[in-house]
Amino acid sequence: MQLQTGQFENAETIDRSHSTTRLVRDRVTWLHYAQQGAFGYFQFGFGPSVLLFRQEADLSRTVAGLYGPALAVGAVIGGALFPHLTRRLPLAVVLSIALGGLASGVAMFCLTPSVVGTLVAAAIAMGFGILVLSGVSTGLSDHHATTSGAAISEANAASAGMGIIAPLLINVAVDAGLDWRAAMGLSIVFACVLAAVTALTHRHSTAQIRVVPDRQHSESEGLPRRYWLAWTCLLATGSVEAGLMLWSPEQLRIHTGMAADMAAIGVSAVLGGMLVGRLAGGWVVARIPTAPLMFAALTIAAAGFAVFWSTADPEIAMAGLICCGLGISLHFPLGVALTMKTSNQQPELAMSRNSYGIAFGFGAAPFLLGALADQLGIRAAFGLIPLCLLVAALSVAQLKHLERRDRLTATVPR
Repeated sequence: MQLQTGQFENAETIDRSHSTTRLVRDRVTWLHYAQQGAFGYFQFGFGPSVLLFRQEADLSRTVAGLYGPALAVGAVIGGALFPHLTRRLPLAVVLSIALGGLASGVAMFCLTPSVVGTLVAAAIAMGFGILVLSGVSTGLSDHHATTSGAAISEANAASAGMGIIAPLLINVAVDAGLDWRAAMGLSIVFACVLAAVTALTHRHSTAQIRVVPDRQHSESEGLPRRYWLAWTCLLATGSVEAGLMLWSPEQLRIHTGMAADMAAIGVSAVLGGMLVGRLAGGWVVARIPTAPLMFAALTIAAAGFAVFWSTADPEIAMAGLICCGLGISLHFPLGVALTMKTSNQQPELAMSRNSYGIAFGFGAAPFLLGALADQLGIRAAFGLIPLCLLVAALSVAQLKHLERRDRLTATVPR
């Protein structure tokens, strides 16, 4: 066992009259929400920025698709480092470093004129961003215990909210005669401020020492097969989100006739649906079992995508993206909840491995979509999205089958 400081006491209140556990949001909770919001600004502002940079540098879709693998490389590195950093440093210190690194990566992305330089910058920003994401999920799981699912959903709502703001500010900056770099530069200031606040929060914390499981022992035990089914679902749904974030503006531009700057705002339609879904998610997740809710979210996303994919009308396409975003909104928090539930009480190892799934999703899907779009056109390339949704549904169905088998086995007399 190891001892680690820098965490506040558990924030959880039990309503005895209704026998339910209520989420209590304190200053630690709100700080975690803001931290995830900083990552969300970069994450959801990145796709529109790449679209505008592609036009600026006259890049092919295949070359632009390389930003996906660059993000994946950064995510893999960040995910691999996370359990080692948290083994040696308090979580608040890791988050402070991660936010500073995120700001540095975004600054490099905005200031570097070459394609190679921006690819490296994207990897750096994503690597530190994954540390932020993993740190926030772990911190909320520790801080809120049985209400962590609702807290993680709300943290993702904060991320989606910042994601709506980022594309809008990019469009405002372009219309004002500036460029996308001015809007992305705001995330540098935001992340730096949060890094300082997080460091001060840790420095002035009077929390008691908490006991943390020995990660080396946990890693040696490995993760069960059920975890990897949940991981596959996380990978597939992450691919859907990443593909739409990066390439939906291209579909809007080509098949609905929208201007490039207006098409970039189209990402905000997805994020608007995600924001609504994640704001309601805290309430919904606490009342509906995870697997049925995931099936419902996958169905809503599929329906919205079908509308977006099949129409040439800009308004109908935007409505489809909103519906798609509503379904996508719960994919990540529910996917994380499934991996945590099936991790055999190894949450930090699970979050580390989760980052690999996120990396593959952010890397493979945008690159494959870009490469296929160069060969077949963007509309045909988007056929990957329903395939990913099907893989996610099959993974959850297999998990449900294993749960039912366990219940039947438990009821059989010995």
